[in-house]
Amino acid sequence: MRARKKTYQRIAISVAVCLLVGALSGFATQSSVGTWYPGLAKPAFTPPDWLFGPVWTALYIGMGIAAGLVWARGLHHVWVKTALYYFGFQLLVNGGWSVVFFGLRNPGAALWVIGLLLVLIILTLRAFRVVSKKAAWLLVPYLIWVLFASLLNLRIVQLN
Repeated sequence: MRARKKTYQRIAISVAVCLLVGALSGFATQSSVGTWYPGLAKPAFTPPDWLFGPVWTALYIGMGIAAGLVWARGLHHVWVKTALYYFGFQLLVNGGWSVVFFGLRNPGAALWVIGLLLVLIILTLRAFRVVSKKAAWLLVPYLIWVLFASLLNLRIVQLN
């Protein structure tokens, strides 16, 4: 029972960290979402603005659960450490994309950031798979969404 409690605690902490990164990214987004962003030419497949918040919230929760499951395996294992390092780096880059795209209003540079993010997500997913297949599967929706966001970012660069 003690191990289960520790797992739940690590999941809760990981989810909180991911949601905190999401909230901080939201501050960067707020500076431009109502002013600069609406003036950009966007592709027809752009989702409505109201959809991004709920999708990212769900993704951050899934990411946090995945990281918590990996962390619960114990930091003494080299693969757990490796997986969590990748996870931490990709989480920082994830937050950095919002700063570059919305805060700096630079979709071209953000395209490079999201490219790096994709590489880091794939590396994280592979490392998570070694530790916990369930954790790796929890990252798949995140990977799919970021692939879609990359296409959206690319088209915004091309249209503007």
